[in-house]
Amino acid sequence: MKPNLTIIKQKTTIPATPEQVYEAFTNPKKHAEFTGSGATGKPNVGAKFTAWDGYSFGTYLELQKPSRIVQEWQTTDWPENYPPSKLELTLKPTPEGTELTLTQTSVPAEQANELAEGWTEFYWKPLKKYFKKPKAPNPKTKKPA
Repeated sequence: MKPNLTIIKQKTTIPATPEQVYEAFTNPKKHAEFTGSGATGKPNVGAKFTAWDGYSFGTYLELQKPSRIVQEWQTTDWPENYPPSKLELTLKPTPEGTELTLTQTSVPAEQANELAEGWTEFYWKPLKKYFKKPKAPNPKTKKPA
């Protein structure tokens, strides 16, 4: 039986430079800081990586610092006999920070909704929080006595 595959596409804005977002994805220490879970690997084409304490893993296929990351990607609960997905992240500078576009192809259709929600919940929200700049105090606001 042929695997039932689909595509996930998402776009979000992260309040950081493309260089900072690229590092957050490819540097295991920074990746662990924003996700709160272990990560391994070196950002080299052909190198293996893991994230979320080994739940997701794969191989770097292409790296164009700071604008593009392409990975062969899957999880420990990937359906048997399904190929790994191809994950592409593109990073473009904007006045608000970085426009991050995710395109994930060859996704098992039965996992697509859960994975799509996972990108938002476990990546975009924590990344935004990780890079959120503290607001400067408003000089017109009086401090409590």
